[in-house]
Amino acid sequence: MYPTRNTLPENIREQSVELLNTHLAAAIDLHGQVKQAHWNVRGPGFIAIHELFDKVAEDVESYSDLLAERAAGLGGTARGTVQIATECSFLVPYPLGVADEHQHLFAVSGTLAAFGQSVRDAVEKATAFGDTDTADLLTQISRGIDQQLWFVESHIPPK
Repeated sequence: MYPTRNTLPENIREQSVELLNTHLAAAIDLHGQVKQAHWNVRGPGFIAIHELFDKVAEDVESYSDLLAERAAGLGGTARGTVQIATECSFLVPYPLGVADEHQHLFAVSGTLAAFGQSVRDAVEKATAFGDTDTADLLTQISRGIDQQLWFVESHIPPK
């Protein structure tokens, strides 16, 4: 840990940095997965879904920044390389070769839901070990992921 005048005890900051880096790796992976869908979607709804995935990827990238900056601000090191993301992401790998818009919508919505659930779990962990600011940041990300999930699922026809 780097020296800082942040008044949170070091043991709490260390726990937060670990939690933030876990989600940073997954957010980088999530960004790549959504871009994979963005680049490869095909079908009658192409332009709407292509643009939707681009917006989702943009928002996810901003969450990566928030996670990394909080980790660094706590005196930790943001571990945000592609190699670390590949090694540490808890997300299921994106299925390559998918082209159909419905398959992409299904895959992206599943990944958003998994990331969102993990972020909600992280809110509880951060609160439990005493970092309400990190919990608040994670809550903000959770709300954003839930909104992006709603946008993506809104393109899936009801059964």
